Amino acid sequence: MIAVLFLAVLCLEVDSTVPTLDPSLDVEWHEWKTKHGKTYNTNEERLRRTVWEKNFKMIELHNWEYLKGKHDFTMAMNAFGDLTNTEFGKMMTGFQRQRIKKRHIFQDHLFLSVPKYVDWREQGYVTPVKNQGHCASSWAFSATGALEGQMFRKTGRLVPLSEQNLLDCMGLNVTHGCSGGFMQYAFQYVKDSGGLATAESYPYKGRGRKCRNHTENSAANVRDFMQIPGHEEALMKAVAKVGPISVAVDAGHSSFQFYESGIYYEPQCRRVHLNHAVLVVGYGSEGEESDGNSYWLVKNSWGEEWGMKGYIKMAKDWNNNCGIATYATYPIV
Repeated sequence: MIAVLFLAVLCLEVDSTVPTLDPSLDVEWHEWKTKHGKTYNTNEERLRRTVWEKNFKMIELHNWEYLKGKHDFTMAMNAFGDLTNTEFGKMMTGFQRQRIKKRHIFQDHLFLSVPKYVDWREQGYVTPVKNQGHCASSWAFSATGALEGQMFRKTGRLVPLSEQNLLDCMGLNVTHGCSGGFMQYAFQYVKDSGGLATAESYPYKGRGRKCRNHTENSAANVRDFMQIPGHEEALMKAVAKVGPISVAVDAGHSSFQFYESGIYYEPQCRRVHLNHAVLVVGYGSEGEESDGNSYWLVKNSWGEEWGMKGYIKMAKDWNNNCGIATYATYPIV
């Protein structure tokens, strides 16, 4: 049913008079299909090729403009090349803002000075990049990433935690699994249920199933969670003093879909209506901060082939671009 829906959306997005395919891209198309294991039925092949060509040429134009100094980041064709931006957003994001009572608020005024550069990977707080697959479960990966960091801070042991445990066991009243969710509800679930399983004992399947949680497999607990005021200075202080922080961003642009390297700034980004959850693991600058080269170091959950081996540098101190500081939170363990 989902595949049929996506095909219907695709047909609407592609002009009814499907343009002639570009034969000069035949080699690149077949190499891309082979690399990513793509196969299609006869009806879908032409539609997917049309989408891929449109994305391919958009990426080429962007990178040409990058060489002319118009952008600060490059783009590259990746496994998402045959998806329209609408399809991509439905399948690969997953943040849904929910109502929740006010909890502890991070007191950023207590921290007057912070370092100019932070990368919690260097201190052992961050597990390897994971892949959510075609499931809008970014909220679960963002939540486990923040919890993994706080458990390392407490115990000195870095243990990958189970996103599947969250997908299966939280219940449709608080999350929709592969249709999206909210990190603070994930923290609340871990608190209420008495713990979260390891990724090894409860491996990721990329789809909701019957809850199979067993308390003896628990590797992390949550006492509560902290909300961070929705501005970048507070987020910077939290990242510097606490560790990796769960955030949400607007990832609904082709520029994000095909990001490769550099400092990502998207003028069309929204700051409130966000759709994707990620993990801020540090910040810094390329050159002088006064030149506008500051960035947030962000861990994504689309595998290591996307971006900078699974990471993206997002523009920092650019009026909360893409809403990165709007819904920031972390668990208290």
